[in-house]
Amino acid sequence: MEDQAHKIRHSCEHVYAQAIKELYGDKIALAVAHISDDQFANDARWAIQLSEEDFPKIEKKMQQIIDADLPIVRKEVSLEEAKKIFQDNHFKSEWVEKWAAEDKTLTVYQTGDNYVDLCKGPHVERTGQIKAFKLMSMSGAYWRGDEKNEMLTRVYGVAFGSKEELIQYLKNLEEAKKRDHRKLGAELEIFMMDDKVGPGLPLWLPNGAIIVEELERLAKETENSFGYKRVRTPHIAKEELYLTSGHLPYYKDSMYPPMDLDNQKYYLKAMNCPHHHLIYANRPRSYRELPLRLAEYGHCYRYEDSGALFGLMRVRSLCMNDAHIYCTPEQFKAEFLAVIDMYKYYFNLFGIEKYQMRLSLHNQEGLGKKYVDEPELWKQTEAEVRAVMQDSKVPFVEVAGEAAFYGPKIDVQIWSAIGREFTLATNQLDFAVPKRFNLTYIDHDGKEKTPLCIHRAPLSTHERFIGFLLEHYAGAFPAWLAPIQAMILPVSVKHLDYANQVCQKLLVNNIRAEIDDSDEKLGKKIRNAEMKKIPYMLVIGDKEIEAESVAARNYKTKEQKVDRVEDFLKNISEEIKNRLG
Repeated sequence: MEDQAHKIRHSCEHVYAQAIKELYGDKIALAVAHISDDQFANDARWAIQLSEEDFPKIEKKMQQIIDADLPIVRKEVSLEEAKKIFQDNHFKSEWVEKWAAEDKTLTVYQTGDNYVDLCKGPHVERTGQIKAFKLMSMSGAYWRGDEKNEMLTRVYGVAFGSKEELIQYLKNLEEAKKRDHRKLGAELEIFMMDDKVGPGLPLWLPNGAIIVEELERLAKETENSFGYKRVRTPHIAKEELYLTSGHLPYYKDSMYPPMDLDNQKYYLKAMNCPHHHLIYANRPRSYRELPLRLAEYGHCYRYEDSGALFGLMRVRSLCMNDAHIYCTPEQFKAEFLAVIDMYKYYFNLFGIEKYQMRLSLHNQEGLGKKYVDEPELWKQTEAEVRAVMQDSKVPFVEVAGEAAFYGPKIDVQIWSAIGREFTLATNQLDFAVPKRFNLTYIDHDGKEKTPLCIHRAPLSTHERFIGFLLEHYAGAFPAWLAPIQAMILPVSVKHLDYANQVCQKLLVNNIRAEIDDSDEKLGKKIRNAEMKKIPYMLVIGDKEIEAESVAARNYKTKEQKVDRVEDFLKNISEEIKNRLG
């Protein structure tokens, strides 16, 4: 089904390109298409000014092409034929040369009698199979992504096999705007950015710090039950460490520039694993100690391209739920499956119903450049990880060319409550770096051997995971995770003493509670608490004081129930303890 959806998006881009050529002729030079998992885009040079006000006119022409139900036919052409077809378009001519250098089979797709475009496909058989579409937005884009090249105009659109899918997509888009983690992060005072600190370097506000601490507490409890040992490592290290690990040659562009201190180069830590390897190597190890699971919420710094920075989702300062598992080859399967089980536990806890794992493999061309040059080990370890994934019964797909430089990995894709896809975390098998650090253990046969290393980060980074949770929950966190768990709302000043007594009782029982002691009317206090998405509002008036109770209003259900203070305390404590909601 996804293949058909991809074909529809790809074919709609062709219909868009045909429409603008028919409408504007030589004023348009088509460059290249981009097809993603949820939209299509087209880059072109426009000799006239284009605006989104022109979209209805273009959409009308596109609909005419779709209504005509034109055949879309694939044709193989020679290099000479392709050059002749696209001789008047230097963008397409460039692609022809590049494509011919990689693959001798060139293909074009013809729509109806007149429109032909260079493309690898795939496409639907006829334009009439596109049942619904919409042009969404436009932006500038450099030809081939290089800022030294010409700036083109990129138009984005969506396409579906039914009108119902388009309607649902647009509804989800509106909901996603409301759930934008940057918007909610500001409104709920979770995090902030400031140019005086620098781009991609978030500052956690008090509410955000509470969420960070609760997630870290969750990870520590969970990892303790899975047999992990906690370590802590510094934020910087000498160049020698990252040369030994092999990270510098592969990731230097993503690391902050070195600091020259005492005739030595120091780097801000971009990954935790080299530090953990040194901890493993601190003393001789026996097979009896394995598996050894070392965990850390390690703070790392990565110099991401400024254009890629995006709220909490792509940052330069990140705190990772990291761990490294050192094990024997015989233990690998059980350990890898245990990590998958931990992911599934978290999915269930956070109500993540849709997820998929991507088995990221190497490609032959990258050996010695992008990947360590160990072809046989690549083949062996990829087969092992594939077999474990098949045994796990967790849905997964295979993707070539996205492995870590030291081994195959699993990338975890999750979908939020409104169906938006996020890349969460990773689970990697490292067969190369332990050798670089001379990591060994004495096996039961008395021989010295090198352990395998599993890198895993089920809760990703605080930054990315909280960004996801903000959108997933629309800012309405379950009580255990909410910065303020109960807001006490006295009806008037005369109810304030009792409100303070209730608040103190909650605080001494580790419930995060506050009092709205403003002069506002009760209705306004309730609206203010609802805007902050606080799980429980406790209204206190004459009746509550007399009965030593509170009128507890639940944010999610909107139900209000009068409870004795002790009963409310017992219920919310149980909810928080079991991390319900």
